[in-house]
Amino acid sequence: MLWGSAFPVLKISYSELEIAAVDIYSKILFAGMRFFIASCLIFIVVMLFLKIPIKIKKETVISLLILGLLQTSLQYFFFYNGLAYTSGIKGSILASSGTFFVVILAHFIYHDDKMNFKKTIGLISGLLGIILVNWGKGGFNLNFTFRGEGFLIISGLVSAFGTILAKKLSKEIHPFIVTAWQMFLGSLILLIVGYSGTEEMLNFNPVSSGLLLYSAFLSATAFSLWYALLKYNRAGEITMFKFVIPVTGSFLSVILLPKEEFTVYMFGALVLVASGIIFVNYKRKNTLNKNYPD
Repeated sequence: MLWGSAFPVLKISYSELEIAAVDIYSKILFAGMRFFIASCLIFIVVMLFLKIPIKIKKETVISLLILGLLQTSLQYFFFYNGLAYTSGIKGSILASSGTFFVVILAHFIYHDDKMNFKKTIGLISGLLGIILVNWGKGGFNLNFTFRGEGFLIISGLVSAFGTILAKKLSKEIHPFIVTAWQMFLGSLILLIVGYSGTEEMLNFNPVSSGLLLYSAFLSATAFSLWYALLKYNRAGEITMFKFVIPVTGSFLSVILLPKEEFTVYMFGALVLVASGIIFVNYKRKNTLNKNYPD
């Protein structure tokens, strides 16, 4: 739900800041601000409420830097650039490619997270849901450009590698610490890239400032919870829940954006995505009792 709300919130933010659709560097700069503030919020929560030291070992700095580069810097650099050169429906579909890559990588990396019939059905159901929620909007074709569709696929791939690395690091370090440091390091790169290519600084007003703070909050909360889930669950199974993001994004867009309208396709998409998630994660009672004895 939090990640889904990012879609309408970012659209409103860009409108308030008068950022053009093709103004990639301003979007990257905004993303850098968003994740920098998000990292600071997590650091504050960890220090004041969880009472966990934020200091990390020297040998983990490189791993966290790589994670920040993958999960924050490169993912959003390729995402914003790719989205500017393709249609909205194709962008929504290709943005889900990260889910497929995670399932494939998990198959080869983890002995207990292999690809199977249930996951195949779940992936197909989730993909159909994303296609259905965008049905009738136009802009879908089989054209392919490296800077458009190619960049979106690369964004999904680096995100998948980031997910696998985050799962590994979260077993050694508290998930909230991992989230904060990767966002902090990744946001610095986004800020440098965005600032270097932006001709004019962003002019914030009370509305856009509030939206920036909310987007930082949702990123801090969503990523922290996601890394915590990765620590205790199979990546190939829980990543299916990410199919919910574009669907909830569409529902929230109807509520928050005046030009968006509810369609019956959205309800059908929600049913497909939910069915896929339930199918993948459903376990018989005797299996649960076997795996989790009293």
